[in-house]
Amino acid sequence: MLMGSSRKPLWLGGAAALSLAKILENMEIGHNVMHGQWDWMNDPDINSQNWDWDTASPADAWRHSHNYEHHTFTNIRGKDRDLGYEIMRIDPHQKWHPVYLFQPVYNLLLMGFFEWGVAMHDLNRGAIHSGEKSKEQVVQELKAIGVKARDQIVKDYVAFPALAALAAFVSGRGSLESGKRSFKSTLAANFTANIVRNVWAYSIIFCGHFPDQTYTFSEEEVADETRGGFYVRQLLGAANIDGGPLFHLLAGNLSFQVEHHLYPDMPSSRYAEIAPRVRDICRRYGLPYNTGPLHKQLGTVHRTILRLAFPGGRVRPKPGPYTPA
Repeated sequence: MLMGSSRKPLWLGGAAALSLAKILENMEIGHNVMHGQWDWMNDPDINSQNWDWDTASPADAWRHSHNYEHHTFTNIRGKDRDLGYEIMRIDPHQKWHPVYLFQPVYNLLLMGFFEWGVAMHDLNRGAIHSGEKSKEQVVQELKAIGVKARDQIVKDYVAFPALAALAAFVSGRGSLESGKRSFKSTLAANFTANIVRNVWAYSIIFCGHFPDQTYTFSEEEVADETRGGFYVRQLLGAANIDGGPLFHLLAGNLSFQVEHHLYPDMPSSRYAEIAPRVRDICRRYGLPYNTGPLHKQLGTVHRTILRLAFPGGRVRPKPGPYTPA
């Protein structure tokens, strides 16, 4: 459709179809394959160690920062760098700094350009400043990001717009003007699809970690953590989003963030099946189970980001036991 993107209906249809494809590729396929959810098939391509995705983050860096750091140290302050992505204050325990006054603004920028924010986050700014990462390692990781950035930019903003321009040029019997229009309109549609994908991914991921009733932990609280305590921490630090089958598919089933944190390498298509059992365990043992509609979860996330841009803020109490509606 984007080959004819100089026509508005085809532009809208092409941009929408590409947005959908990018969302599915990132959320349901890329994220879950790189978690090892489909390694049991022994497919050499659909494999966590070999898969790469249509986003700015190099696969190796993302697997380390997400699969290892985030899923091991979930919501431990000072350990889990995903708490605010090192640039935002999302918990009152975090020391306030005047730069946080601008976080409502750069939060919006992060939303629109989320893939690039995640790529830079994977570098681990703290490890660079402390010297934990050598200059050689930083250079290698920057090169990897540069390669991904080049591939993404060439694919979305040069190669495919050029193909659309060539098709328009040929069909327009050598009209340079139609080729130029097609190049610009295809580039705009690709840019729009990337923004849509980024906003959607941001919304699902932030709703899974930062709504009201998600709890953060000090290092002292988890110093003598048992295996059972580890799973309770995963439960307390995650939140679900209510929705139907299509919504869950588009969310990569990360709308079942609680189940995902309990069983990160379980195929995501099984989360809806086990969710009632997880809720029943929470009910029987007086444990919390945080879930709610998208507008509610996302609303509390943005409220927290706005409030904690300023000094102070009340520490969140531990959530109470799950009570079925």
